[in-house]
Amino acid sequence: MPAYHSQFLNPPQMLANIALLPLKTQFRGPAPRETGETDIIDEALLFFKANVFFRTYEIKSEADRVLIYLTLYITECLKRLQKCSNKNQGLQEMYSLAISKFDIPGDNGFPLNAVYSKPSSPQEADLMRQYFQQLRQEIGVRLCDRVFDVENGKPSKWWLCFSKKKFMDKSLSGPGQ
Repeated sequence: MPAYHSQFLNPPQMLANIALLPLKTQFRGPAPRETGETDIIDEALLFFKANVFFRTYEIKSEADRVLIYLTLYITECLKRLQKCSNKNQGLQEMYSLAISKFDIPGDNGFPLNAVYSKPSSPQEADLMRQYFQQLRQEIGVRLCDRVFDVENGKPSKWWLCFSKKKFMDKSLSGPGQ
């Protein structure tokens, strides 16, 4: 069975070799506003449970690089959400994770520098960091909506069971974190 790939094949804008895709979001950032039904974050959440099992992933478009980053970030989020007992605590944890310092392609700590191009200028690097932060903030909110049950407020074991999986045997956090 092949991995799932992004349907966003013609991105309106590029950052290095990453697609700058429209988002349905309330968070400020460089991504244009999405008016359609789905965006890259919906896709990442939909495909996460299937794609996380793959050790290799063939990149078919620039949007797939965004999908890879979001899949790795969802795994980091699930590690943090394991420690949360309710949605409010989960939202606070997701916000702090989203705004914490993180590496972008070209930085020494970024796990997939072979797959991503380094930004060509400091301005492009700043724009990429803002885009990734906007993606991180939005995915944290949407993930909490899926992980925490509306009725009893408890986290879903069907999401948290994926926290130990490593997509492509990589992790955005350093070893031991």
